[in-house]
Amino acid sequence: MSRPHDGHRPFFPSGNPFRLILPRGSNIPPKYATLLSTFEKNLAERFKNLKENVESEILNLSWMCDAMESLSETHTDIKNLITDLQFPISDWDGQWMDMYLDNSVKLLDICISFSSEISRLDRCQLLLRYALHVIDSADSPSEKQLNSVRTSLSDWMQQINSRNSKLKDSHKILEELKKSLYLPKAKNSNKGKILMRAMHGVKVQTIFVCTVFLAALMKSSTPLMDLQVSEKFLWVESFTDLQSYANREIRKRESCSGVLKLRDLEAVSYSAEKLLCLIPGSDELLSRNMLKENSLGRNEDESVQDGDAQNNQIEGVEQSVIELSETAEKFADRLDVLSKRVGDFFQIVLSGRDALLCNLRGSDVMQGTVGEDRKL
Repeated sequence: MSRPHDGHRPFFPSGNPFRLILPRGSNIPPKYATLLSTFEKNLAERFKNLKENVESEILNLSWMCDAMESLSETHTDIKNLITDLQFPISDWDGQWMDMYLDNSVKLLDICISFSSEISRLDRCQLLLRYALHVIDSADSPSEKQLNSVRTSLSDWMQQINSRNSKLKDSHKILEELKKSLYLPKAKNSNKGKILMRAMHGVKVQTIFVCTVFLAALMKSSTPLMDLQVSEKFLWVESFTDLQSYANREIRKRESCSGVLKLRDLEAVSYSAEKLLCLIPGSDELLSRNMLKENSLGRNEDESVQDGDAQNNQIEGVEQSVIELSETAEKFADRLDVLSKRVGDFFQIVLSGRDALLCNLRGSDVMQGTVGEDRKL
C-alpha cells in the first residue's frame, strides 16, 4: 500500500531520508550517507527525464541516444562514489570483485553487439546513397540505370528488415545479469553496503536500457524485462513509471503492427517504398524529351493529356527523391550520434575494468613485498 505524501516533503515521506537508505545498525559518517543519497536522487532524476522524453516516442534514435548518455553518466557516478567513499578496491570483498569483472565483460560484449548492428545499418545506407546518386546524375535515366535504382532500393529494404542473429546472444547475457541483481550482499562493511546498494541501481538502469535497445534492434519485444525493485530505493518510483510506460508502449505497438521498427527507420522505409513504386519499367517512365517525341502524330488534346500525366509522374519522382534524401540523411546523422554514445559507454566500462585490474595487481605486489619483508 502506498504511503500518503506530505506536501512539504514529497520526496521523503518517512522523515529522515538517511533512515531509508542506510542499513540498520550502520555507524556511517553523515558525509558518506549524503553521498549515497545524492547518487540515488541523481539516478531518480535521470529516470524521470527519460520518462519525459519517452512519452513522445520511445523507439527512436534520439531517445536511444539520451538513454545511452544517461547510462554513461550513472556509470561515471559510481566510479566517483567509490573514490569519494575512500573505499579502495584493495578493501573490496573477493565476491564483489568477481561480480564486477564478470559483469563488465558481459557489458562489453553487449556494446560490441550493439556497435555491430549499428554499423550494419549504416552500411545499408550505401545502397540508398547509390540509388539517389544515379537518379540525380541524369535527367533521363537509362533502362540500365533504372534497373540499378530498383535493385538498390529493393536490396536496401530486404537488408534493413533482416534480423541479426548475434543479438540473441546479448539477450542471453542480459538474462544472466538479471539473475545477479540481488547478489552479493555486504555483511561486515558499512561502506560496502553503500557501494552494493548503489551498484544495484546501476545494474537496474543498465539492464533496462539495454533491453529496450535490444527490442529496437531485434524488432521484437521479447528482450523486455519487468524488473521488480524494492521500495527502499529513492529512485524506485521514477524507475517503475519509466519501465511500465516504456514496456507497455513497445508491446502495444508490436501487437498493433506485428513488428517493431525504429521510427526513424520507418520514415526512410516509407520514402524508399514510395520512390520504388514510382519507378516501374523504364519504358513507362518517360523523360520530357521522350514524351515530346512520342506525342508526334497524335492529336493535340491526347498529347496534352499524356503530357500532364507524365509531368505529374516525373514531379512525383522528384519529390520522392527529395523526401528520401532528407529522411535518409537524418537517419544517418542520428545513427552516427548513437554509435558514438555506445562507443563512449564502452570506454567507460573498459576503463573501470582496467582500473580494477591495475589496483588488484598493485595490491598483490604490495602484499608480496610485505610478505618478503616479514620473512627477512
